[in-house]
Amino acid sequence: MAKRDYYEVLGVSKGASDAEIKSAYRKLAVKYHPDKNPGDHEAEEMFKEAAEAYSVLSDSNKRTSYDRFGHAGANGQGFGGFDAQGFSNIEDIFDLFGFGDMFGGRGRSSRTAAQRGADLRYDIEISLEDAAQGKDEKLRIPRLETCEDCDGRGAEKGTEPETCVGCGGAGQTRYQQGFFSVMRTCPNCGGRGQVIKSPCKKCRGAGRVEKEKSLEVKIPAGVETGSRLRVNGEGESGTNGGPAGDLYVVIHVKEHETFERQGANLYASVPISFAQAALGAEIPVKTLDGEQNLKIPAGTQTGTVFRIKNEGMPVLGGRGKGDLFVAATVITPKHLTKDQRKLLEQLAEIEDTEFQDESFMDKVRNIFG
Repeated sequence: MAKRDYYEVLGVSKGASDAEIKSAYRKLAVKYHPDKNPGDHEAEEMFKEAAEAYSVLSDSNKRTSYDRFGHAGANGQGFGGFDAQGFSNIEDIFDLFGFGDMFGGRGRSSRTAAQRGADLRYDIEISLEDAAQGKDEKLRIPRLETCEDCDGRGAEKGTEPETCVGCGGAGQTRYQQGFFSVMRTCPNCGGRGQVIKSPCKKCRGAGRVEKEKSLEVKIPAGVETGSRLRVNGEGESGTNGGPAGDLYVVIHVKEHETFERQGANLYASVPISFAQAALGAEIPVKTLDGEQNLKIPAGTQTGTVFRIKNEGMPVLGGRGKGDLFVAATVITPKHLTKDQRKLLEQLAEIEDTEFQDESFMDKVRNIFG
């Protein structure tokens, strides 16, 4: 049976880049891998065919010769298509890609090597005032720590873990299928490479125990929802002497009853009476640092926005502060006293007359003065 075109085998065009060729072969290798298709001869042949195509097209010299002379050119280059004996096992094929761990590991390093501990996440909710000022927060973190009784070895004091006889300490065993050789996790030791015959009573052989750690974290001024603080080495302890992971504290700032935040700026609304809007006034406005007087000019309309500089939030990791923007809302009274009604009726009469020497605002001031 004639060999198929290598580009056709991988499903790429002749102008495909090295990355496209690599990606195409990787997909086929995963799909037809014998470990995923045990006993399927057709899948095994497809896998061999894809590996042969890749061995040619991934080499620039071989690919150039193949493009000019086809399979004859490939043979002329001395690589005769694909020699299955050139690959001692499936790991050698996957070494071309750097993903030899995809199907159970490469079996070239012991599972007892030091491993870094897992990172931890801790979510905390704080007030807007705390976010503005910064604070020291005390946390209690549940995590896995190295067992003190066995120093993380998992074995009872006075005893030592023994090298697994099933894998010789590699943590993996070789599985032979045809000319393929696949590494699998050792069933005897579960991939650790060692067997503990006398497990530590405190950690039951795990080498780590769950504890609650108390620590204090400094929350800087200016944080906002989604800010992450990294605390080095405060995650879970590593195994076999590996370093600890890190702790990530994720900030959530509560909604405020008065202020709305956008970046470093704050926004709020302030109610004013009709008289204050018409005549002008000076009113107290709430800020995060207390009250501050705000001058309302005569003739202020609902929706007018006033800017109070440097009364917003601190800039995280920078200098200065944002601003506070206050929107005025003119409140119309729902219930009037007799005197209030009388004054407003007088104002209504004035509004219906023609203005002569006296301006409208002067008449308003006379009425409410």
